[in-house]
Amino acid sequence: MLSIKAKPRVEIHYCKKCRFILRASWLAQELLFTFEDMLGECSLVPTDKGIFNVLLDGELIYSKQDSGKFPESNKLKQLIRDKIEPDMSLGHSDI
Repeated sequence: MLSIKAKPRVEIHYCKKCRFILRASWLAQELLFTFEDMLGECSLVPTDKGIFNVLLDGELIYSKQDSGKFPESNKLKQLIRDKIEPDMSLGHSDI
């Protein structure tokens, strides 16, 4: 039987009460454009308590609560790239 490796899954957990959905959906769009053939899914997960977390295959890779700020798209792309395709160039996002 052939084993097919699933593509990585990104989850963006955002606080619905804080209206973080616009930032979450924009970041999801950025990630899907950048990693269009590499990601299997990018989902938005509504939560509360000011949460804005990004998980890759269940592993927390960014937390607004820990860092004190929202992730910049280029930094988030670098974090994901380094985990799923380390040799990939991100063009201007690598600067």
